[in-house]
Amino acid sequence: MPIDGIFLHCIRAELKNSIIGARVDKIYQPSRDELIFNLRNGKRLLFSIRANSPRIHYTKANFENPAQPSMLCMLFRKKLGGAVVTDVRQQDLDRVLFIDFLATNELGEKEKLTMVMEIMAQYSNVILINEENLIIDALKRVDFSKSSKRLILPGIKYELPPKQDKKNLFEEENIACKGRPLYKSVLDTIMGVSPLVARELAFRANEDEEELKKILDTIKAEFKDGSKTFYLLKDENGKPFDFSFMQITQYGSKYSEEIYMTASNLLDDFYTRRDTADRMAQRTSDLRKLLNNRKERILRKLEAQKMELENCADRENLRISAELISANLYKIDKGLAEVELENYYDGNNFMKIKLDPALSPAQNSQKYFKDYKKTYVAEKKLKEQIENGFEELNYIESVIDALSRAENEYDISQIKEELKSTGYLKKHSKEKGKKPEKESFLEYRTTDGFRVLVGRNNLQNDKLTMKTASKLDMWLHTKGFPGSHVIIENQNGEISDQAILDAAVIAAVNSTAKEAKKVPVDYTLVKNLKKPTGAKPGKVIFHENYTVYITPDEAFAEQQRVK
Repeated sequence: MPIDGIFLHCIRAELKNSIIGARVDKIYQPSRDELIFNLRNGKRLLFSIRANSPRIHYTKANFENPAQPSMLCMLFRKKLGGAVVTDVRQQDLDRVLFIDFLATNELGEKEKLTMVMEIMAQYSNVILINEENLIIDALKRVDFSKSSKRLILPGIKYELPPKQDKKNLFEEENIACKGRPLYKSVLDTIMGVSPLVARELAFRANEDEEELKKILDTIKAEFKDGSKTFYLLKDENGKPFDFSFMQITQYGSKYSEEIYMTASNLLDDFYTRRDTADRMAQRTSDLRKLLNNRKERILRKLEAQKMELENCADRENLRISAELISANLYKIDKGLAEVELENYYDGNNFMKIKLDPALSPAQNSQKYFKDYKKTYVAEKKLKEQIENGFEELNYIESVIDALSRAENEYDISQIKEELKSTGYLKKHSKEKGKKPEKESFLEYRTTDGFRVLVGRNNLQNDKLTMKTASKLDMWLHTKGFPGSHVIIENQNGEISDQAILDAAVIAAVNSTAKEAKKVPVDYTLVKNLKKPTGAKPGKVIFHENYTVYITPDEAFAEQQRVK
C-alpha cells in the first residue's frame, strides 16, 4: 500500500521528536529516485520517490552509491551540507511533508531552506525550495510537455498540490460518513485514509455509521495518548504484504502480523524486503535480456535439430533400398521412376522404391548408399549437437537463476565475470570503476547446529564444491532444476538426518524450484563428485547419491540464514 496521510502524520511525529537540531553530515543519491541524508545524531534519513514505494523514514539499509555523485546530489550537498533541521511540518493530513533547515550559503550568510516530500504515487517528488518559496531544484523536474500537473522547475514559485475536500480526523468532531458502501464513504470524507484503512473501518463497523463514529473516536484517543504501534502483514511465506497504523482484521487468518513500535522501522523493513528484488531486477535487466535472447536462440536451434533427427530415423530404409536395387539390377530398366521389389528383410513382401530416371540402376543403388552414409553421420552429429544444446540451455538457466537471486553489486559483478570467462560477454582490456568488496558464500545453520554454505553463482559453486568443501562434507542440489550448490560441513565425520532435511529445504529455496510444492533434492558426499574436463562453471557429475523430496519454505530458510 502507499503511505497514507495518517501514517505520514506518524512519521512526522517521529522525525520531529528526534531530528530537530540535528545537523546534516553527508548527502548521497544512490539512484535517480532516492536521497540519503546522514545526520550527525546518527540517523540516516531516506527520501524515495520510486513509483511503487514513495516514502520518507529513517533507514538502516545499505545502499550502493555510484562512483561519481550526480550534479543534483552535488547541488544538495552545496546547499544543505552542515545545515541544521529546525522543523518538520505536514500539510493537514495530506501526503506532503516539509523539513525546514537553517543553512549557510557561499557568502557565509544564514538562509532558510525547505525540503518538500510529496507522496503521490508516480507524481511523487522531493523539492528543495528557498524562503521565498522558489524552487531550487527537484529530484524530478516537471514541465508542461511531460505532464498536465504543476510546473516544477528551478526558479519557479512552488505551489502546493490541489487541496482535498475532506475532513481532518484530528481537527474536526462528529465526522459523518454516509452512503453505501461505507468504505467508499470513508474514502470520500476523511482526509489521509488509504483504501486499506477505509475497508478496515467499514469492516469493524459492520457497515453501521454510528459504530463507525465510535471507532473513529477510539483512533483519535490513541493518537492523543501518544503510545502507537504499527502493523505489518505477511503472507504464508513470510513475505511483506501490507502495513498500517492500525491493526488489520478484515483478512481473518489469511495474513499474519508483525508489530513495530515505530513507523520508520516498519517502513524500513517492509520496503527493504520488498524492494531488494526490484532493485536488482533493474540493475540486471541488460544481462537478463542477453541471457533470454541466447536461450531463445538455443531453443529454436534445438527444435530444428530435432526435426532433422526425425528425418534421419528413416535411414534404414535407405540402406535396404540400396541393397534391394543392387540385388535386382538385372530386373530394372534405366529410365524408371519407381520399382517394386521383393524385400527379403520383410518376408519377401513387395517394397515400392523411388528411382531417379536419369540414373542407371547401379547409380540409383549407389545414391541410396551415399544418402544412407550421410544420414548415419548426420544422426551421430545431431545427437551430439542436441546434447550440447541442452547442456548449454541448462547452463544459461542456471545463470538466470543466480541472477534472479543476486542481492548486491558483488553478485552481479561475479556473474558478469563468469559470462566473460564463458564467452557470453566481451572482455575489455580496461574496465573503469572500483571493484566491489569480496563477498563470502551464503551461510545458514540447521536446527541442530550444522553449518551450511551456499554458492551465490556458478563461480562460487565451483569454488565451494571443488576447493572449500572437505571430502566428508555433504553436497546437495535440486534434481532437474537449476540452483546453487549446497554444502553441509561435517562434525567429526558425521552429518545428521535432520541437517540433510534442513539443507534440502535451503537448496530448494536457492533454486528455480522455490515455488514448487514437492522438490527432489540429490545429496552425496563431496568425495563422490567430479568436474568434467572443459565443463562450464557449476557443472559436476556423480554416480552415487540419494534423493529426498521436500517442500520449499522461504520463511524457514530466511530464519536459518546467518546474517
